[in-house]
Amino acid sequence: MSEPRLVGVLGGMGPAATVDFYGKLVEETAATCDQGHVPIVIWGDPRVPDRSLSLLGGGEDPTPYLRRGIEALKRAGCEVLAVPCNTAHAFVPRLADEAGLELVSIIEVTADALAADGVGAAGVLATTGTLRAGLYADALRRRGVEIVEPDAPGQRQVMAAIGAVKSGGARPAHRRALAEVSRSLADRGAERIVTACTEIVLALDVSRVPVPVLDPARLLARRVADVALG
Repeated sequence: MSEPRLVGVLGGMGPAATVDFYGKLVEETAATCDQGHVPIVIWGDPRVPDRSLSLLGGGEDPTPYLRRGIEALKRAGCEVLAVPCNTAHAFVPRLADEAGLELVSIIEVTADALAADGVGAAGVLATTGTLRAGLYADALRRRGVEIVEPDAPGQRQVMAAIGAVKSGGARPAHRRALAEVSRSLADRGAERIVTACTEIVLALDVSRVPVPVLDPARLLARRVADVALG
């Protein structure tokens, strides 16, 4: 059996999502002892400027902060990079290439799963920056999957729920709103709901959604375990 590859996790965006991702990585690893798990280094820097605001032209460029984290993970000996923040994927592929790290993309992993299931249309709950950058739209359309996005009022509710998780936890009103937006996407033809922001999965009650819900953080964890352990 080959030696496990050291994985760098570029986290802190946000902290709760980073903790959630590591828990899912442990769950998705077929290990029978400590030594069978994926070796990782977590760089958790919550000072990274808001990725969505930057993409919308109203915030500081997060690139220098992301580059600093990736370079630190490289110096630590990491070979594989995982980023449990969807919006950051507008910036990190180029930086991973610069550092010579193999990026396991949360976007591509999720698009692969939808295509493998034969899904024709997927509803995407994400930050406004992720949607405007077309991260999921591009990946899904390359695989013949239609993207269904919230309308403007629904997107405001999504962003409010994301902000609530980042500030300590979503309230019942946020959970109800996310479920309502999800149902509206299903009514418009979405066969799956993608929680395409790693905070959303911490606030959405999947039992109130009429179609299956995909968790990109779990899909990323599963793929990272496969890549790291061979």
